[in-house]
Amino acid sequence: MARRARAADLAAIALTDHDTTDGVAAAQHQAAKLGVRVIPGCEFSVRAPWGELHVLALFLPYDHERLQTFLRETRAARRRRGEQIIAKLQGLGVAIELEDVEAQLLRSEGDGGGGGGGGGGGGDGSALGRPHVARALVDCGACDDITDAFRRYLGRGRAAYVEKPLPKLADVTELVHAVGGLTVAAHLGDHGTEAHIRIFQDQGLDGVEVRHPSHAPAVEQRLTRIAERLGLGISGGSDWHGESEYGESHAPLGGMRVPDTWLAPLERRLELLARKRNE
Repeated sequence: MARRARAADLAAIALTDHDTTDGVAAAQHQAAKLGVRVIPGCEFSVRAPWGELHVLALFLPYDHERLQTFLRETRAARRRRGEQIIAKLQGLGVAIELEDVEAQLLRSEGDGGGGGGGGGGGGDGSALGRPHVARALVDCGACDDITDAFRRYLGRGRAAYVEKPLPKLADVTELVHAVGGLTVAAHLGDHGTEAHIRIFQDQGLDGVEVRHPSHAPAVEQRLTRIAERLGLGISGGSDWHGESEYGESHAPLGGMRVPDTWLAPLERRLELLARKRNE
């Protein structure tokens, strides 16, 4: 990933896998040799009025024990959910095993993406999710592609869907602020109304991801205006999940050309939070 970032002429990248910081230390070490900065982070899932909101936590001290305890518990819950999904699929007559899904988890780590973390070896450091189940369904011939897997089995309301246990946004922002990080609402799209964002701000949100592969220019402009009115920070990213996943939700690493001038205001916001925390 560090070499890809350098080849894309990136000055900095944020590594924000779902529910894990595995791979951050290695990425920082390799990127430093190439003159690329890696901002340590993580992506959380929290409750939202429409169901689920993804929150990027940036500038995390990835070895903080309180943070790691929370992430271990979250990954354990995701694994239990994965096992329940597999049991439902088996009950529907689909020939799939937990080992098939774990193989996808390992493969995604090898690709450097896929929402699985950067080096957990398929163990506790890795976050098992529906995309891994979807890839296993494709590989075993039960579905044509990942979209088909979600449409037939894994999407909300489908036969093998299992509700994800989600924390409150306020609990996640409190945790992230306590360990020294910032929180940014990820790829809000049409859910990013000013009313919703005001509620999230009241619950501790620090910024909004305005530039994302799923955001048309008009959406980016609207979210930017809302963030500016509310005094929130802005960010952007490719949501890169490895070379095998592109489309309307994911772009190549560096594909969104996020200005490096967006980074300094986030760092100033981080400094202000640190001062308040130490008062």
